[in-house]
Amino acid sequence: MSLVALSVFAIFAIIGTPLAFAIGLGALAALVYSGFDLVVVPQRMMFAVNSFPLMAIPLFMLAGELMVKAGIVDRLIGFANSLVGRVHGGVAHVTILAGMVFASVSGAAVASASALGSTLVPALRKSYPDGFSSAVIASAANLGPVIPPSNAMIVYALMAGSSVSVGGMFMAGIVPGILLTLSFMALASFIAYRRGYELSGTPFSFRNALIETRRAGLILMMPVIVVGGIVGGAFTATEGAAIAVVYAVVIGLFVTRRLKISDLPGCLFRAAVMAAMVGALIAFAALVTFVFTLDLVPMRLSNLITGFTEDPVVFITLVMIMLLFVGMLIESNAAYIMLVPLFAPLAIQYGIDPLFFGFLFMYNLVVGMMTPPVGVLLFVMSGITRVPMSVMTRESLPFVAVQFGMLGLCIAFPQLVLWLPDFFGF
Repeated sequence: MSLVALSVFAIFAIIGTPLAFAIGLGALAALVYSGFDLVVVPQRMMFAVNSFPLMAIPLFMLAGELMVKAGIVDRLIGFANSLVGRVHGGVAHVTILAGMVFASVSGAAVASASALGSTLVPALRKSYPDGFSSAVIASAANLGPVIPPSNAMIVYALMAGSSVSVGGMFMAGIVPGILLTLSFMALASFIAYRRGYELSGTPFSFRNALIETRRAGLILMMPVIVVGGIVGGAFTATEGAAIAVVYAVVIGLFVTRRLKISDLPGCLFRAAVMAAMVGALIAFAALVTFVFTLDLVPMRLSNLITGFTEDPVVFITLVMIMLLFVGMLIESNAAYIMLVPLFAPLAIQYGIDPLFFGFLFMYNLVVGMMTPPVGVLLFVMSGITRVPMSVMTRESLPFVAVQFGMLGLCIAFPQLVLWLPDFFGF
């Protein structure tokens, strides 16, 4: 059954069928081939998406859309610009810092790329070539799933079951996310210096920094309230996402005064479209997971890997190498749904901390959003800036290398991931 599902999926994916439908058709073909009662298809799909925690994803996407319309991104850019100063790669630094702060509310890389691309491309183009500018925005946007709140972390926690919590996953991403931000900034400065790009950015002024911090103060409090409330147990991730939406509406209507009631239908529509894409992937990928379960794939995989090695480090290395190629070929949400139920229990058998393994798993697939041929962020930025994919790929490779370097650092020093979760009792 599994071979039929994978073969049909590969055929439809190669001919250009949308990934969600290719996955669903593969699962459907396997069930028909096995003679299974197809009444299970709608039941399994509905069961996969009928989840209260999953509601956090469209709500965080809506919060991101509202932030853009409310002019919140512009204030974040002003705040970041006041901190950076006049250095090599200054505008790139502003972009990366703005991406980090925006990530702490939106939780999604594609939403961050759209927001940052629409506001920062003109400024970046004044200082850098289009290819480098696009790579910087894509890298800044890819902080979205790493820094909490993160839609990817929510999906992983949902698929892993009770072994990990959303709050624990959120805490696991903070230290690596900050280190990754600093690494991106260092790389941007190095490239700008080596290529001879002119100094850019606003000279640092303590007075200007205070003014911009005050202007952005209410906005900067949003992630503190949302993430802090989730981690502290005051509310769930879904309730926190709803609070983020209300917070964005209030700021847009009464603080920045750039959000209009007439903007709300458009924001709702765009968030609904993005959420529907994720929901379709989750629903159809759940069918594949069901096929794998019927075919005893988890048990066979467990016997195969445990028979090959009993070393947890070797196991993690093998899984990370596999995910490197999976991320290049399969959309990350589909990969979570299909693979987490297979590998999360195996990690527990090897005595690996579920939060540690969960973060590494999620992070590896996040990097895949910038690796061809299915690098979603590369396609998004190529569409926004009209930069050819070949140029986008070449300019993005150093930033991808930095992300994989951070993955290696986290594997070598697990406390980078586990220190905060342990401190908060997860």
